[in-house]
Amino acid sequence: MLIPIKAFGAAKARLRGRLPDDDRARLARWLAERVVDAARPLPTFVACDDDGVADWATALGAEVLWSPGLGLNGAVDHGVDIVAGKGADHVIISHGDLPLPADLPSVASPGRVVLVPDGRRDGTNVLGRPCDVPVPASYGASSFRVHLGHALASGAPVSVRLDPRLSIDIDTVEDCRHPLVVPVLAPVLGEAMPQ
Repeated sequence: MLIPIKAFGAAKARLRGRLPDDDRARLARWLAERVVDAARPLPTFVACDDDGVADWATALGAEVLWSPGLGLNGAVDHGVDIVAGKGADHVIISHGDLPLPADLPSVASPGRVVLVPDGRRDGTNVLGRPCDVPVPASYGASSFRVHLGHALASGAPVSVRLDPRLSIDIDTVEDCRHPLVVPVLAPVLGEAMPQ
């Protein structure tokens, strides 16, 4: 499992102004911890360029892949190379802001590329793939379409998994209000829950 995570204080920028900075950082950390916990018992790697995230990941038992200056796509591609160099033949790449990540390990399908788009079918929340299948990280606008194109061009079998839970990520106030998210998020944010 490869999870790229940015500094908690810089995360969830689209909630700035709707959620105080300390609460945004706490939310980002809580979400990331759920993703790391869901990854167990798979070997888990956190790609980051922040000392606080590195210390946090180490305390949770994840291996830190230091990736300063690489950006999200560079950190993911670098991370896949490192994971493959450690003997892994398959990797699951997950964003760290999934509030309902319990099914993450099930995305692995030997010999197959599996894409889990976000609820808008724009982003790629989870991508499972053989390490030797070339699907370069292409996160950003329309990443799902771009990743799908790379996967199909690779010649490997490809599946798109429309997962009602893994398709939810937390970027906006509307995401925080999703009916499946409110019961798990409200106890964490309490009075700070964005309205």
